[in-house]
Amino acid sequence: MPRFKRILLKLSGESLMGSQGYGIDPQRLADYARQIKEVHEMGVQIGIVIGGGNIFRGLSGATKGFDRVKGDQMGMLATVINSLALSSALTSVGVANKVLTAIRMEPIGEFYSKWKAIEEMEAGKVCIFSAGTGQPYFTTDTGSSLRGVEIEADVMLKGTRVDGIYTADPEKDPTAVKFDDITYEEILERNLKVMDLSAVVMCNDNHLPIYVFNMDVIGNLKKVIDGEPIGTYVHS
Repeated sequence: MPRFKRILLKLSGESLMGSQGYGIDPQRLADYARQIKEVHEMGVQIGIVIGGGNIFRGLSGATKGFDRVKGDQMGMLATVINSLALSSALTSVGVANKVLTAIRMEPIGEFYSKWKAIEEMEAGKVCIFSAGTGQPYFTTDTGSSLRGVEIEADVMLKGTRVDGIYTADPEKDPTAVKFDDITYEEILERNLKVMDLSAVVMCNDNHLPIYVFNMDVIGNLKKVIDGEPIGTYVHS
């Protein structure tokens, strides 16, 4: 039996670059689609949020002279591009799916509502939530927390480039130590950069646990669903 019945999977836009350094790597996209299919066939209901950092990041754009609101809107559109790419990849491996957008842009995607998302997931479709929250000044981390709470997910699975949460950035500090289990309070006390503060607080207040793991290792998503002890489990 799968460990979770309904999940919110948060994917990094940067990870979609693969080894290219920019844009979307078709091989990485195909790997993600196959992993998602594997879990979907176990009967797990899946909602997905993808970042847009492989194309444009609003906050970094603001530091280069872009108006912050327009920069964030550009970032929202970047998540839509990634969502359409994932939708196409899922369709190609036989997984029914639907793109829902936080901003009206039919026929690119259907306008998001909680009830529509749950209806589609219960009907066996993977739902891809794009355009963040639809508002500037919020990241896709916060958008993921919001969607996870709204769809009543059992857990948010945060797929990253590292295998969990560490005392420091393991890519920069070789002495960093990995946590197998940690509370939201400890994340806040240690000022660990797991997600945006607003996202951490939202998950904590609504008792939505997070599982941080390396999505770039093929097979890891199923291992998390099977309950294997990889990654870091975050809870209230």
